[in-house]
This record gives sequence, structure tokens and C-alpha cells, in this order.
Amino acid sequence: MAILKITQVRSQIGSTDRQKATLKSLKLGKINRATEREETPALRGMVKAVSHLVKIEEV
Repeated sequence: MAILKITQVRSQIGSTDRQKATLKSLKLGKINRATEREETPALRGMVKAVSHLVKIEEV
């Protein structure tokens, strides 16, 4: 499987509680904070839920 680099590019202010919890589970929460994770269907679903707040790159 591929490794994805997920970077938060927009603020979570104004997001729903569910989206904030998703960012927290991705170990994000501040702008320009990044994490690298192995691609799984569950991770793809989480990223899709907050796609307007994050940038995704394949490493």
C-alpha cells in the first residue's frame, strides 16, 4: 500500500464537531501540521470527510 502525507491547510474553526474529531484522530489540529499514514479504506474515508481542510500527497 502507498504512504500518504496529509497536511492541514485550513483552520478547523467553523467545522462540525465530527470533522474536528476526525482531524484529531489524524493527529492534525493546527495549520501546516502534517502526518504520514499508510493508505487504507478507513483512512481514505477520514480524509474524504475533511478534504476541504487538508492536502494529500503520495510519498
